[in-house]
Amino acid sequence: MLEFFEKTFFTTVGAVAMSQKKAEELLAEMKERFNITEEEGKAFLNNLQERAKENQQKLEQMAREEVKKACERAGVVTTDEFEKLSKKVAHLEKLLKERG
Repeated sequence: MLEFFEKTFFTTVGAVAMSQKKAEELLAEMKERFNITEEEGKAFLNNLQERAKENQQKLEQMAREEVKKACERAGVVTTDEFEKLSKKVAHLEKLLKERG
């Protein structure tokens, strides 16, 4: 029975992290409506919150990768590339001053 509720809830809510207050409200509602024990409800909420964290981390990683790909396609230089170029320019400027 809890698997059904988990799947339903994950489908409708997705990876939204809940505040402690919202989690407690949901637990109380689940206990009342579905006649589950507090332990079952807490286990469900803990599982839900853990999955939300995992999904959030996956989403953040995917977003980073997509931004990186978009920057590469647009020809945007990375911080490392910029620093290397800055050092190279500084070195070349120094050489020009020494010769000139």
